[in-house]
Amino acid sequence: MPLFSKKDFANTKWYILEKICQLIVGIYITPKIFNSLGAFNSGELEISKAIVGVLTPFFFLGLSAICIRELVFKPKLKHSIIGTTLILRFFSFLVVSLCLLTYTYFTNTSEITLIVLILAFSYLFKISDVIEYFFVATKKYKIVFYCKITTLALVLAAQYYGVQNNFGAFYFAALLCFEFAVQTLIYLGVITLSKQLYFKQLKWSSKLAKDLIKSAFPLLVSNFIIVFYLAIDDFFINHYLGNSANGVFSVVDFLVIFITWNIGAAFIYGLYPALAECYLDNKELYLKRLKFMSKILLVYGLCIGLFYTFFADFIVTTYYDDSFKSATRPLKIFAWSPLFIFIGMLFEKHLVNQNKLHRNVYRFVLGCVVNSILCFLLIPKYELIGAAFAVLISHFVTNIVFILLYKSYRTHIKTFLLANH
Repeated sequence: MPLFSKKDFANTKWYILEKICQLIVGIYITPKIFNSLGAFNSGELEISKAIVGVLTPFFFLGLSAICIRELVFKPKLKHSIIGTTLILRFFSFLVVSLCLLTYTYFTNTSEITLIVLILAFSYLFKISDVIEYFFVATKKYKIVFYCKITTLALVLAAQYYGVQNNFGAFYFAALLCFEFAVQTLIYLGVITLSKQLYFKQLKWSSKLAKDLIKSAFPLLVSNFIIVFYLAIDDFFINHYLGNSANGVFSVVDFLVIFITWNIGAAFIYGLYPALAECYLDNKELYLKRLKFMSKILLVYGLCIGLFYTFFADFIVTTYYDDSFKSATRPLKIFAWSPLFIFIGMLFEKHLVNQNKLHRNVYRFVLGCVVNSILCFLLIPKYELIGAAFAVLISHFVTNIVFILLYKSYRTHIKTFLLANH
């Protein structure tokens, strides 16, 4: 029996191809946006994204992985699963938006506050992700690919127009609303024409809602801790060094996370349905698939670290203006983070299958504590280099050290991650 079917790899191919297209577009337009806005305004936009990012788990409710898992395990209940998830997501948007508006009403309004409200409103259209879950679970990511690439082309044109006319942070924040709205319209059109789902058959199930929330709650908590964990360095940099430094470090985040990290994530997400479907019935095949994916991810993570170690100076000086030149050394340090993060992402999928997501909560609580302490100690003295080291070390503790704390994982570490066939 082959390790993965042709359908599994075909599904993953579309995931990765999407990220490569985003990479090409990102390399072309994102430096132009940074240069157009400058370090200070880029910093305002990025800290606004970080604030909204902390709230995203409450928009998503941790339902993404759980919904996909349930669609894989119980395909006959697809209309109930999708209908219930849609309503839960819409309700969460209303609650979070109301809280944000209430906070804004009783505080002084600033540019950052208004950008946060614009970014938050975009999540109304992000609810259409539930349709994407269906295509992921049924290994039809090719459809998602064409939808997202169409959206990407329209957003690229709007971004280029904004750069040419030197529009500010508000314009580029509003483009997120535009992106999600276009994507929603395309998804609705595809579903209507393909007849793979029927909106009239979508239905609410109270029992299913309780089961979904119960299963997703640990993921909601862990996702909140994750985004807070990822935003800690932004908040410390903004506090100690200001918006301009945040703008510079956002270049580091973009080059490592958006351009390279996302491709590794696409590989994991693309093959996840294949992992889930054999977890219950064929543990031997499941472990072989985990080992194969671990090896690919480790090699890819190593390549990312080496690439930026040798080419960081060239990339920063060639594509960014002088206000971003201090990003070079932090980039060389932070570039090694994916080596650890990929293992943690795969470990999280394993926890989803085991239904032991409470361990993911513990994992990122540890990461938050370590990252906060290191940022507090290193950023005031070593500035952005200290921030890069703080994030790198915290990723190592969160994604490697934590796994080794469990005897069961230590016992099976060779077969789970590193063993040869």
